[in-house]
Amino acid sequence: MSRMSKERMDKALEQLKTISPADHAKVKGLANIVKPLRSVLFKTPDDHGMTGWKDLVIPSDDGTPLEAWYIPAKGGESNKLVIFNHALPMCRAGFPGHLGEPWSLYDAVEIDFVLQYKHLTDAGYNVLTYDIRNHGNSSAANGGLCGIGNWEWRDCVGVKKYVDNHPALSTMKVALYSQCMGGNSQYHAIHRRPDLFTNVRCMVSPMVVSMGAIYDAFSDLQGVRQYQELIDLELLKMGAFVAAEMTPHLWAASVKMPVLMVQVRKDSWTRNPEDAQKTFDLLGSKEKELYWIENTTRRFKDGYNDFGRRPETVLTFLAKYMK
Repeated sequence: MSRMSKERMDKALEQLKTISPADHAKVKGLANIVKPLRSVLFKTPDDHGMTGWKDLVIPSDDGTPLEAWYIPAKGGESNKLVIFNHALPMCRAGFPGHLGEPWSLYDAVEIDFVLQYKHLTDAGYNVLTYDIRNHGNSSAANGGLCGIGNWEWRDCVGVKKYVDNHPALSTMKVALYSQCMGGNSQYHAIHRRPDLFTNVRCMVSPMVVSMGAIYDAFSDLQGVRQYQELIDLELLKMGAFVAAEMTPHLWAASVKMPVLMVQVRKDSWTRNPEDAQKTFDLLGSKEKELYWIENTTRRFKDGYNDFGRRPETVLTFLAKYMK
C-alpha cells in the first residue's frame, strides 16, 4: 500500500501552492504533534506514600533503553501485576500542564498517574510503569518522532519480555493498562507478537484514538480542516507516518483478551463517539466493555484523570479477571 495515493498527493501539492503562510504554519504545527514534547517526572511514588519502589531500565525490543518504576502492592509484593503505560506527550508521572509552558500550551492541567498507581497498589496490585521512547526520561529513537504505535510497539514487547524473563514477575498474573498512544502501541504489539500476550488476563484501554480523528478535530478548531492531505504531506516530509497509518483500527482485531475501553464521549479533540466506537467494534475480544465519560469535552482534564478521581470502574473490571 502506498503511503499516500496519487490523488491525495496531487491534492496536497496543489494545496501547497495556494495555502496562506499563516494557515501553513497551523498545518505544520498539527504535523508536529508527532514530535513529542517531553514531560518531566514531576512526581514519584513517594508523593503518594508508596514504599519499596525502585527505578529500572528496561530494553525495548530494538534495544532502546526505557526508564521505569516498579512499585509493589501496599503491605508487600502480591501475585498480581499491572503493566501501565502512558499517552503522548506524557510520561509515567503523568502530565505537568499545571507547571506552565511549554506543557500548558497543550492544556494547563495536571494529570496525575502516580495517584492512579496508589489506587492500584492499595487494591493489591504491583505496578510496572515506564516511559515510552522519546517521552519522559527514556531514550530517543526514530529521529525523535512518535509513530503512535508503529515504532512504540517494540517498547510494549520489550517490557513484556522483561516481565516474562524475571524470576518473580514472571510468576504473577498480568493485566495491562494501556492508554492513548500507549494503547495503540499495545494493540500493535499484540498483533505482532500474540504469543507474548496469551497469558495476559485483561486490558484497560483508555483513550485510544486514530490520528485522522485528531487531525480532523484539531484542524477544524483552527480553521484549516480542508488541508488533511497537506497534513499528511508534512508528516511524510518529517519522516513520520501519515494519519491513516496511525490508528488502532489496524490492529484491534488481534486483541482477544477482555478489554475495558474508556473514552470521553464528546471529546472536542477527536471525533467521538464515532472513532472510539469503531475501535471498540473492531476488537477481537469476546468480553469487552465501553465506558463513556460524560458531561465533558475535556480529553486531558477529565479523560486521563478519570481513574484517579473515580477508580471503582477500573478496579471492578480488574478484580473480575485477576482473581
